[in-house]
Amino acid sequence: MIIPVLLAGGVGSRLWPVSRELFPKQCIALADPDLSLAQQTLKRVQAAGIGAEPIVVCNDEHRFLIAQQMADLGTKAELILEPEGRNTAPAIALAAFQALERDPEATLVVLPADHVMKDTEAFRASVQEAIIQSKSDLLVTFGIKPTYPETGYGYIEAAATDATSAVVAFREKPDADTAARYLAAGNYFWNSGMFVFKARVFLEELKQFQPAIYEATQAAMANKYADLDFIRVDADAFAKSPSDSIDYAIMERTERAVVVPYNGDWSDIGAWSALYDLSEKDGQANVLQGDVLTEDATGNLIRAESRLVAAIGVQNMAIIETDDAVVVVPRDRAQDVKFIVNQLKATGRTEHHVHARVHRPWGSYKTINLGDRHQVKRITVKPGEKLSVQMHHHRAEHWVVVSGTANVTIGEKTQMLSENESVYIPIGTVHALENPGKIPLELIEVQTGSYLGEDDIVRFTDRYGRQ
Repeated sequence: MIIPVLLAGGVGSRLWPVSRELFPKQCIALADPDLSLAQQTLKRVQAAGIGAEPIVVCNDEHRFLIAQQMADLGTKAELILEPEGRNTAPAIALAAFQALERDPEATLVVLPADHVMKDTEAFRASVQEAIIQSKSDLLVTFGIKPTYPETGYGYIEAAATDATSAVVAFREKPDADTAARYLAAGNYFWNSGMFVFKARVFLEELKQFQPAIYEATQAAMANKYADLDFIRVDADAFAKSPSDSIDYAIMERTERAVVVPYNGDWSDIGAWSALYDLSEKDGQANVLQGDVLTEDATGNLIRAESRLVAAIGVQNMAIIETDDAVVVVPRDRAQDVKFIVNQLKATGRTEHHVHARVHRPWGSYKTINLGDRHQVKRITVKPGEKLSVQMHHHRAEHWVVVSGTANVTIGEKTQMLSENESVYIPIGTVHALENPGKIPLELIEVQTGSYLGEDDIVRFTDRYGRQ
């Protein structure tokens, strides 16, 4: 059995302010207007003829986002939740142990969920070649044929230039001169982070070279349990695993590593400059997304999400607007966005962590106005979904239905509200909200009180298993 494994952890901080900790880049439609990067990855592997139910390893906080995106594609997936990020070697080990329960000789196609590869035929050919190689108990990685001397990627030195061959060495991100030398040599490839191997072989090598990771992940999976449609592992056992990449843990040590050259297009969209490079340009070499007007502007990536953005007399810039933040950076310094994210963290701000629109398993909410003792939100509840039965110690709430139908419980009373109707929930009163209809429920929530933090929630029951 050939099983796709999607590695969907990470937050993509260099793509701030669109990518944030609670809504990371793999869940965002960046290179396709209709599909997130994770959805594109799954469709790509399915187009390569691999139709088995995927295993997705993701952050606990992203579980409902990933599950919904898989469901939107009509795909059922096994979602393994990492209690904390421990890098790629432990994440793949969790998937490998899970795969062995399906088939002792399962072959894994391990793919980061945040890459863009539009040449599906080149991808299919490389995957099929890798699967053939893996039958000999080899650990196969994909080497991207470099097209320019990139200093932001690690490299793989191969024994041959154009054919599947043994891995000679993995090389760290080079300086400009070294990258140029790698490009000229012809047998150096960008390290893609994609792999094909048997789950059994991977775990054998992991046990030999990183026994601490093997033992910790084995124990974590031995005590796994189901939480709704998710697989939770033993957090204490998993925390004992060293944090290490598959490259350091295994690929640089094993004698079974081979590299399959991949000659199609590829991008990990590591920064806004990468999105510019792979996007279609207009007559002024601009990439314009959203409501954008330009005058005497060339070579720019301009993305507007919530309002009109006008750019005049600017060249080679990335201008990214969301409803609560704007970043302006020269395209050749796009990697430096991470320094702003670090400043946000250091000063205790929240813009690196969450959007103004916050996604929940039942829908989403967006803060419209926030004052010292009041907050106004626009809440969207998906058809058939329900918020937890809850209570607040410090705030009262007033709900006004904008569209749809709301089934509201306040204390012992349940009532149905329609458009333009409202209800008041006093401080300390147990309440619940449900959308029994066929269309999304939209309502305005006005909160008043001495403390309006999201942690002022006492949940009594919750269909999504949240505490």
